Amino acid sequence: MITLFRKIRRKLLTQNSFTRYILYASGEIVLVVIGILIALQINSWNQQRKDRQQEQIILNQLHQEFMSNLDQLDEKIGIRKSIIHSSLRLYDYIDHPELRSTDSIYSHVSTLGIAPTFDPIINDLIGSGKLQLLQNQELKERLSLWTSEIIQLTEEEQNWLRFRDDHFMQFVILNFNVRNIDIYRWNNNSISAFLLDRNDSLGIKATPSQHADNLFAILDIPVFENLVARGKLLNEIANLQSYALRKRIVEIISLIEKEMNTKPEPLKTDNE
Repeated sequence: MITLFRKIRRKLLTQNSFTRYILYASGEIVLVVIGILIALQINSWNQQRKDRQQEQIILNQLHQEFMSNLDQLDEKIGIRKSIIHSSLRLYDYIDHPELRSTDSIYSHVSTLGIAPTFDPIINDLIGSGKLQLLQNQELKERLSLWTSEIIQLTEEEQNWLRFRDDHFMQFVILNFNVRNIDIYRWNNNSISAFLLDRNDSLGIKATPSQHADNLFAILDIPVFENLVARGKLLNEIANLQSYALRKRIVEIISLIEKEMNTKPEPLKTDNE
């Protein structure tokens, strides 16, 4: 093609046809410009294709991470529900002495000693600059707010953790037989919720303490009722924040699935 253009150029110059040469030169420039534009467009298409491939990789990774976050959050909500339930049962024992049972009291006090915390997977898309690869503007906005929304729940979790350590557990240590409480905690398998491998066999055996404690008298101490009430309230507040965060997670997963090429996976609901 270049050789052909050179022959035409020489022929026009030898014929002293300046006007035709100008037209030819203009046409050649146009062809060169068109060629450059085509090359740029091809490069742009290739880059867009690479970006979309990278976007799908990010979306699949985000989908796995937020599904894991949803599972973990549901588990923490369930643990707090158990704490709230135990608080209500202790209310019953405080208000109705005829219902009191030593084993049950130990079990519910043990449950109140748990402090679940949500530790989500956080993908640093903003810091890495990869957030811009996502085309869905709403999804990008939700992801940019994700870290700040976690903080709200973390603050409520820390409120209960501090109260448990500084007040509730201090009362328990001074008034209850902690050895017996720990036995009920192991027997109820409540510790397994905090293990990395849930299939691990704890294999811990212990015998009850030989020292007697008057559980029924402890329930009649007003301070104990106040501690149970405070624990119940703090866990209810933490669960309210958890439900709000759960809604955000479900919304993010829904947006991710709309952008994915794969078939969306079903979400877990409160009823499941």
